[in-house]
Amino acid sequence: MPADTDDAPAAASPVPAPKAPAPKAPAPKAPASKAPASTSVPAAAEECEPAAESLSTPPAPTELPPEAQDAIPLQQDGGADKSESGLTVAIAFVANLVIAIAKTGAALLTGSASMVAEAAHSWADTGNEVFLVLANRRSRRPPEPGHPLGFGREAYVWALFAAMGLFVAGGAVSITHGVQELFAGDSGGDYLIGYIVLAVSFLLEGTSFLQSVRQARLEAESMNRDVIEHVVETSDPTLRAVFAEDSAALVGVVIAALGLALHQITGVAAFDALGSILVGVLLGVVAIVLISRNRRFLIGQEADPQVREATLRALLALPEVDRVTRLRLEVVGPRMITVVGDVDLIGDDIEPNVAMRLRGVEAKLSASPAVVDAVLSLSAPDEPSLTPDDAPDDGPATS
Repeated sequence: MPADTDDAPAAASPVPAPKAPAPKAPAPKAPASKAPASTSVPAAAEECEPAAESLSTPPAPTELPPEAQDAIPLQQDGGADKSESGLTVAIAFVANLVIAIAKTGAALLTGSASMVAEAAHSWADTGNEVFLVLANRRSRRPPEPGHPLGFGREAYVWALFAAMGLFVAGGAVSITHGVQELFAGDSGGDYLIGYIVLAVSFLLEGTSFLQSVRQARLEAESMNRDVIEHVVETSDPTLRAVFAEDSAALVGVVIAALGLALHQITGVAAFDALGSILVGVLLGVVAIVLISRNRRFLIGQEADPQVREATLRALLALPEVDRVTRLRLEVVGPRMITVVGDVDLIGDDIEPNVAMRLRGVEAKLSASPAVVDAVLSLSAPDEPSLTPDDAPDDGPATS
C-alpha cells in the first residue's frame, strides 16, 4: 500500500501537467500587447502641439523636412486661429454698415446713379457679413451621432448665400439702375457731398481690406503661397468673401468717383450711368467666382497637395509604419480634413494586435486639430508604395 501511495502522486503529476498550458492560456496576450497601443493614444494627444510637431517628433531616423514643417502637417491653411476670421468679418460688418448708411444719404442728395449703385453694393455687403457670421458659428459645432464629421461644410452653404446676395442685391440692382439712368434726364446734385462720402468709404473699406490682407498673408506664408493664390485656394470661405468684397468695393468707389466727376465736368449723365453699370458688372463677376469656389468645396474638394505631402511624410516618420500605398485627404470644412489611407505596418503580428496598432496610428492622426476623422486599412502586398513626391493617387475630388 505504501507503494500505491507513492504511485498516486506519480499518477497525479501528469494531471496537473496539462494544466501548465492553462496558465499559459493568457498567451493570447492580446491585452498585454494592447497596452502599448492604448498608451499610444494619450501619448499622441500630448504630441498634438502646434500641428507641425504633432507627428514629426516620434523616434524615427528621419525628420520632417523644413518645407513639410512650414506647411504645418495636417493643418489645412497654415493653422490660422479661427478667431482671426471672426475679427475679419466683424470689422467688415461695421465698416460696411457705416458706409451703406452714408452712401444712401449721399445718393438721395446727389441723385447720382453711381452713388446709388455703391449704396446697393454696401447694403449687399452688410447683409453678406451676417451670412458669414452664421458660417463661422454654425460650422464650428462639434460632431454628433447624426453628423460624425461635424458641420464644417455648413460654412460653404452660408457663404454661398452671401455670394448669391452679392450677385442679386449688388450686381443686378446696380446694372438695372444704370440702364434706367441712361434713358433718364440729367440728375445732377451736390457733387461735393458725393466726393466726401466716397473718400470716407474708401478709407473704411481700406481698413477692412487691410485686415483681410493681414490674415491672408500670415496663412499664405506658412503655405508657401502668394496672397492671391491663397485667397483663391483657402478652405476658409469667410476670408475669401471679405477679401473679394473689399477689393471690389475699393475698385467700385474709384469707378463711382470717376463717373461722378465726368458727369460734373461734361454735364453728360451717361457717364454716371455707365459707372453704375460697371460697378454692377464688377460685383457680378466677383459673386460668380465666390459661388464657384463654394460649390467646389460643397461637393468635395481634395486637400492642398502640400498638406497631403506633409501628411504622407508624417505617416512615414512613424515607427509603426513601413509604407503607405494610398492616401486621400478631403476638406470637410474650414481648416478641417478627413484622412483615408492604406498602410503597411512594420513586423508580423496577430490580427487583434494589428487592429490595435492601426487604431493607435489613427489616434495620432486625429490628434491634430485639423483632422476630423482618420480611417486606415492594411495595404495589399502587391500595391505600390507612395513617396512624398507622388501625385495624388485618387485625383481631385471635384471635376
